[in-house]
Amino acid sequence: MTFSILAHDQKTGTYAAAAATGSLCVGGWVIRGDIERGLSASQGTAPSTFWRDEAIRLMGQGVSAGDAVFAVTQGDAGRGHRQLITLDAAGRAGGFTGGKSVPAAAHRCFGGLAVAGNMLSSEAVLDALVARFRDGEGEDMAERLLASLRAAEVAGGDSRGLLSAALLVLRPDAPPLDLRIDRSDRPLDDLGALLQAARTPPYADWLDEVPVLTDKSRAPG
Repeated sequence: MTFSILAHDQKTGTYAAAAATGSLCVGGWVIRGDIERGLSASQGTAPSTFWRDEAIRLMGQGVSAGDAVFAVTQGDAGRGHRQLITLDAAGRAGGFTGGKSVPAAAHRCFGGLAVAGNMLSSEAVLDALVARFRDGEGEDMAERLLASLRAAEVAGGDSRGLLSAALLVLRPDAPPLDLRIDRSDRPLDDLGALLQAARTPPYADWLDEVPVLTDKSRAPG
């Protein structure tokens, strides 16, 4: 019912995640990130928010993305109905797709990149996510992930259509960009419009005044 992508740019220290689904509130359910720990996306027919948050905690303790996935999934008797992908502070990826996931369901892990999906029209959706992300090297990260979601939708997306979408971008030199469309007939279009609004004054001007990782004391001059 969901497809998601996690990415890490080691040159800039940027983490980014995006997801879309045919159900409500994908951002609230699936994606979590911490600029100093990494990213996780927990999804499935019975997604575990505990997996999502515990994976972030473990990576913050220095556990690799793959080992964090193993640690949080193996003790859960309901894991067959769930998926998890992770990216740690070194850009290493980990993933798990439960054997009872509704097909088509799979995950793919690479250096600095992880994707996952379930209840997809086909695994070509994941191929499209990966291909569009790789084709966009050098693009703005938020725009790049939004384009990846659009490519996945064109490739078939969620077999039911889309209802919600989310985007998270974490940069050392900028405030978190955490955008969510929770219920819409055109969630990717609305997510793109929200992204543009977030980059337009007065909101964009305010973002230049709040603390960031590289300047935790930043405030209006």
